[in-house]
Amino acid sequence: MSLFPSDIEIAQNAAIQHIKHIAEKINVAEEDLHYYGKHIAKLPLHLINEEKVKKSKLILVTAINPTPAGEGKTTVSVGLTDGLNVIGKKAIAVLREPSLGPVFGIKGGAAGGGYSQVIPMEDINLHFTGDFSAVEKANNLLAALLDNNLQNKQGNLNIDPRTITWKRVMDMNDRSLRKITIGLGGTANGIPREDGFNITPASEVMAILCMSRDLDDLKTRLGNILVGFTFDKKPVYARDLKAEQAMAILLKDAIKPNLVQTLEGNPAILHGGPFANIAQGTNTLIATKMGLSLGDFVVTEAGFGADLGAEKFMNIKCGYGNLAPDALVIVATIRALRHHGGAVKEEYSIKDLEKVQAGFANLEKHIENAKKFGLTPIVAINYFPGDSEEEINLVKEQCARMGVKAIVSKAFSQGGEGAAELAKAVAESAESNTNTFHRLYDWQVPTEEKIHTLATEIYGADSVEYTSKARTQLKQIKALGYDTLPVCMAKTQKSLSDNEVLYGRPTGFSVTVREFEFAAGAGFIIPILGDMMRMPGLPSVPASEHMQIDADGKISGLS
Repeated sequence: MSLFPSDIEIAQNAAIQHIKHIAEKINVAEEDLHYYGKHIAKLPLHLINEEKVKKSKLILVTAINPTPAGEGKTTVSVGLTDGLNVIGKKAIAVLREPSLGPVFGIKGGAAGGGYSQVIPMEDINLHFTGDFSAVEKANNLLAALLDNNLQNKQGNLNIDPRTITWKRVMDMNDRSLRKITIGLGGTANGIPREDGFNITPASEVMAILCMSRDLDDLKTRLGNILVGFTFDKKPVYARDLKAEQAMAILLKDAIKPNLVQTLEGNPAILHGGPFANIAQGTNTLIATKMGLSLGDFVVTEAGFGADLGAEKFMNIKCGYGNLAPDALVIVATIRALRHHGGAVKEEYSIKDLEKVQAGFANLEKHIENAKKFGLTPIVAINYFPGDSEEEINLVKEQCARMGVKAIVSKAFSQGGEGAAELAKAVAESAESNTNTFHRLYDWQVPTEEKIHTLATEIYGADSVEYTSKARTQLKQIKALGYDTLPVCMAKTQKSLSDNEVLYGRPTGFSVTVREFEFAAGAGFIIPILGDMMRMPGLPSVPASEHMQIDADGKISGLS
């Protein structure tokens, strides 16, 4: 049994400050805080200062392809923020909000770990400020309005039920809701049709919240949601159902970023929560600009491996937000390198230089990809107690051969001090102005060309194949005028390929686009590769089974 306290024990024993004191550190007046208790507050959008945004430094944290439990991007991001403050920089962490699906599923919470967390951890990992609930309600209001229009003669838009693409959502892993039949029970209960649920982070409403510049832009994007087609094949949008104003009303508070703190009392902004394997995988554009307005350094992260979240951050979010990362950090763990070198789960903690050497190929590919964006990354080796000096030195040597620094982060066990060396290297990289960021593809080229670029340049595929359904949808994309939108690939996070069991750095493979989803409101096209689903299922032993709450309301087992 480990003598190290659990994440939740560390968080519960922390000396948490009133949120007004955290706001004071970034010069936010108390009258600008919208309190959610003593330790959480929302920030008004008028605090965004576009001139200050241009002057501040943006640091993106990403990772190699992870093991199922993740490699600690949030832990490193929070530790790096604390480390930057340790060395005298005014730094703010800007992160995503956790989804209840992973919290009760296999990964657990997403508030960091050990002595590198954002707090109050229980509130952040559970319902927080209700932003996810607001996204659910706005999404499902549109679904209800859509089915109501099918039912009623007045205002009927002549929608063909067979073409409806809009699904309901809930923030829980529940595979039984992927495909359902609704409207049964007679004429009073609606029009029978096939439907289904996505998980809330996969909702286009979540993507729109994360892409919007302000409330007016939010309403415009909500109105642009494509929900289906009429019987004469004309597109139907949310604005045709007069849904956008009511949806925006439900999101009026959710659009405001949430201010919390790290264990060391440094400011952290949490806002939005799209997954990176089925959505864009980054926090809101508003939150990123809020952080850049209030601090000199912003540490943000992009979900899963760099082939997903980081690629989408740079090709999509930076395009819409006119942003450019000043430094890039790739998180790697020795256990993940062992995994990519052929280790099975039971061997993740067993020293094996040969497997680390073989698994380095995965990290190598991500480093090469970063350089294609004009960025020289820094590798953060997220330290685990079972890591040997020989394995760590091997990774450092291999990175040095590629002209890249690899630095051990011990933020989990030591907080900001354990990430101070990493912070110095990152600050130097960000302030040197030697990175020359550029997006990988031009939005104006055809959709097939954008997909081919990502598949060959980022994943390492030889070619791209399309099902007959996907080829038909390509014609739709052009007919609807969506051909100039960026692409947001839905792909397994476990592999650089679209086959989750191809670990390391696969070669000689092709990827298959099964179908497309159109996120016209969010502003991108979603090619769905392989067997990706937008409603996960629970594992055989869910994390929820290990959670408890006592008579005093104290929670244990949440991590």
